[in-house]
Order: sequence, then C-alpha cells, then structure tokens
Amino acid sequence: MKILRKIINIDEELCDGCGQCVPACDEGAIQVINGKAKVVAEKYCDGLGACLGDCPQGAISIIERVADDFDPEAVEVYLKNRAPEESCGCSNNQEGSDTAPSTLACGCPSTQMQTLTSSCSDPKPTNNASSASSALGHWPVQIRLIPAHAPFLKNADILILADCAAVAYASLHQKLLADRVVMMGCPKFDDLPDYEERFTEIFTTNEIKSVTIVTMEVPCCSGMPTAVKSALNRAGKTPPVEEIVLSLKGESLTA
Repeated sequence: MKILRKIINIDEELCDGCGQCVPACDEGAIQVINGKAKVVAEKYCDGLGACLGDCPQGAISIIERVADDFDPEAVEVYLKNRAPEESCGCSNNQEGSDTAPSTLACGCPSTQMQTLTSSCSDPKPTNNASSASSALGHWPVQIRLIPAHAPFLKNADILILADCAAVAYASLHQKLLADRVVMMGCPKFDDLPDYEERFTEIFTTNEIKSVTIVTMEVPCCSGMPTAVKSALNRAGKTPPVEEIVLSLKGESLTA
C-alpha cells in the first residue's frame, strides 16, 4: 500500500557508486546498480536515514513523498534469503526489483563481504619476505564497512586495530591477526560516536568470544578503547578485553 511518508532519496548526479551506504542500511534497502546507489524496493526502506552519514558525496537525503509502506516482515525474508556475498549491493538488476542481486558488476569490492582462507600457518615471526604469508581471514576490514550481520562476526575473536598500529607492528599477522576478525579505523580522523554505535550493534547482534584493542601511544588513539568499552556496556556483553599500546617503534608498552 502506498502512503505519504519519509523515505531516502539518492541524487544520482552526486553519487559516485562507492558503496559505503550499503552496509550502513541494516534493512538492505540500498544496492549499487550499474555504478549508482539505488533503493531496490521502497518497502525495504524505513526512512530513518541511518545511511545519511555514510555518503562521502552527500548524495543521500530524506524526503517525504508517496511510497510503498515500510514492510519489516518483507525485510526479514529478504535478508534471510540474501546470500552473504550479495550484501555489498553490486548488481545489474533493475531498480525496484524485489529479487536479491546475483551479479557483482558495479566494481565496489571494498564492501563485498568475503571469508578468506588464511595462509599464515607459521605463528613465528620471520624476516624472510618470500616465506611470509597473510593471516587475514575476511573482507572488508574497515570498521565503517563491516555490517553487524557479517557472517565472520559470529562467535569471533575480534581485533580492533588503530590504522597506524598495522604499520608499526612488524609481527601483526603472526602474533595478532591469525584466527581473529580485524576491524581497522582511525580514532583521530573518523567519527568516534559512529564507531561506538557500530560496535554496539555488532556486540548486540553477535556473541563475541574476546576483544583485543591495539592502539598507538599517541593521545589521539585513546578514544578507541573508550568507544569499545562503552559499546560493550551498552550491549550488555562482557567478553574478555585485552588492550595493547604500541610505541612509535612498534614495541608493546603494555605490561
């Protein structure tokens, strides 16, 4: 049934198809189709605008117009039947289709969820570049791009990593990354309140086995542990939490 209500509007002239808005929509209402973000079906959009702050081009706004009424039951069915790899929103489907997309054709791999096979079998650090291997087990890794329903978050050991720490710590893959879900971000330049909201949603949605927070000794990194602990408190979860602070030379300063 069509009613007069609030719903998001996407300016295609401003949209560059980056896909950052896709994981921000828990209802899956947005997909990138033929290089542009679109509302795949009006009934999937609740009109609350959770995606507004995730568009770097300012292409998303909320308007009031006649549209199909929001249908939470249809959303539940849609999300249940949607394959994990389709959550990035890349599709050649036509706008307004109620069918979940099946073809990744828009070129936005930054938001395509993937579970990777880790090749890091040797836990000991090595100076031999040819024998070094990656322990990364999933994609994406940026905090802003990981949705709460990502399958790799279930019963996960989470590694929350300040961006600079990944560069400073030489043995990251061998000592910290193996068998953990990594979430990276910059507490100085990114939106910490947004981080807290995302962490809260992730901790509420999933059973998390442990949380490891790695930051640098610089003051701007101090906001990350605060956001994580506040989110855990809001979610009512108490997994073991370990904090590691690194010097600028990549040495652990944590006793």
